[in-house]
Amino acid sequence: MRPADLKDYTPASLQLTADLTVARRVIDAASEAVKLLKTALGPEFTHAVDVLLAAKGRVIVSGIGKSGHIARKIAATLASTGTPAHFVHPSEASHGDLGELTRHDVVVVLSWGGETNELSDLIQYAKRFRIPLIGMGSNPESTLLKAADVALVLPKVREACPHGLAPTTSTTMMLVLGDALALALMERRDFSADDYRNIHPGGSLGRALIRVGDLMHGHDELPLVDEGATLRQALAVMEKHNFGCIGLTDRKGVLVGIITDGDLRRNLNRDLRDAKAADVMTRNPKTMRADQLAAEAIALMNEKKITQLFVLDGKGRTPKPVGILHIHDCLRAGLR
Repeated sequence: MRPADLKDYTPASLQLTADLTVARRVIDAASEAVKLLKTALGPEFTHAVDVLLAAKGRVIVSGIGKSGHIARKIAATLASTGTPAHFVHPSEASHGDLGELTRHDVVVVLSWGGETNELSDLIQYAKRFRIPLIGMGSNPESTLLKAADVALVLPKVREACPHGLAPTTSTTMMLVLGDALALALMERRDFSADDYRNIHPGGSLGRALIRVGDLMHGHDELPLVDEGATLRQALAVMEKHNFGCIGLTDRKGVLVGIITDGDLRRNLNRDLRDAKAADVMTRNPKTMRADQLAAEAIALMNEKKITQLFVLDGKGRTPKPVGILHIHDCLRAGLR
């Protein structure tokens, strides 16, 4: 179809109503299946979480066909939430990849009917070497679920496919149950946002969780002078560190003020030859803690139209400077 012809099409000609009817039918079927799954959960779910948590090795997730695609996603979700996991294709397992399994692992196998021939070698290997086996399927009398140490039985539902053939509602339930296992494990492990960031350093997820302490310049690079220093002394330290500012501290090392390029410009008309640094400093400067999100620091710098922040240790009533953060540090990290 030529782009010029698109203007001649109307929602009716695109069968909008019919298509939306199909979409809603599929979504309704998935919703009902998930509701059934919710009510069907029992003690075997906690048993599965216990087995997974006790594993000293990895979680090996497997399945064939559409179940295999879901198994890959479950393995990825487990790995990204603190549970080391890996997908093994059952056919490849029969041709050498069984060597990836150890006695310290746990095997999770997905199969709606539980009688898939390609899974037999993997199941037998797990039983032979006493590797815990968790099965996920709909037939409790199937080879898979009868062999499993923990059987996660999915409610029997009709696929959303009009012929009842294409895996749709069945794979949706598998995916949801896999996510439930992953997040239950995540909470059992007290897996924190910082833990999540450590294994998601790339992309928007990693950047969103970067802390000020990850980007700041440490104590050895701090441009600081005593509040009793002369302005000349302060400017010498300011030029040496090249942050465009200098912090002033009292006898206890507490930050009491800051001198920036802007402060100097505002005092150009004064005779500053014998001035003290404290004479031109801005008191109570804006600061951050090392454990705050870098995104918060950027928001504060943008709001106050400043380019640097001193970072305080956040301890006690008189927190002391432990670092300095410049807007350029945030930009280099991909933060905006």
